[in-house]
Amino acid sequence: MDLPNSDQIHDQTRDQTCDQIPDLVAALADALRQRHQLLASAESCTGGLIAGACTDLAGSSDWFERGVVSYSNAAKTELLGVPAALIAAHGAVSGPVALAMAEGVLRQSHAQWAVAVTGVAGPGGGTAAKPVGLVWLAWAQRAADGAITAHAQAQQFAGDRAAVRQATVACALRGLLDGLQGPQP
Repeated sequence: MDLPNSDQIHDQTRDQTCDQIPDLVAALADALRQRHQLLASAESCTGGLIAGACTDLAGSSDWFERGVVSYSNAAKTELLGVPAALIAAHGAVSGPVALAMAEGVLRQSHAQWAVAVTGVAGPGGGTAAKPVGLVWLAWAQRAADGAITAHAQAQQFAGDRAAVRQATVACALRGLLDGLQGPQP
């Protein structure tokens, strides 16, 4: 019996992740429409794939308000208001920066929900402290009184650049769904 090589395993994993994304988007769209709420995204390592996945669904203008691709540190600062000192202190791939990105896109938008991602998709750019596949994701919610709550988490994804980026999209969408299904402030 022939065992699959590691490239085939990563390709199968990427295909399974890609297959899940449309279903996650459809569930997210339903949840946001039911609440008459909007979503915004701030993306670095995914380069707009979250916004792309959302807007692949017809009628997404009902619930997707905007997406910001902030690949460079300057874009994070200029477009999202992430303090340059925060990036200098923690690095672009960090929890504090992901939180600032999510809060920043929420403040710049009319949305009630935001997701932000920043990571090392590879194949280069990784270090011992921040290896290839490390992604920080943050989710933020604006309550009716305008108060913003946010949380971040790190994920270590396996695979090539495409696999890391697709896994990030799926994780970001799942996190939004979890937030929408939880208690509301």
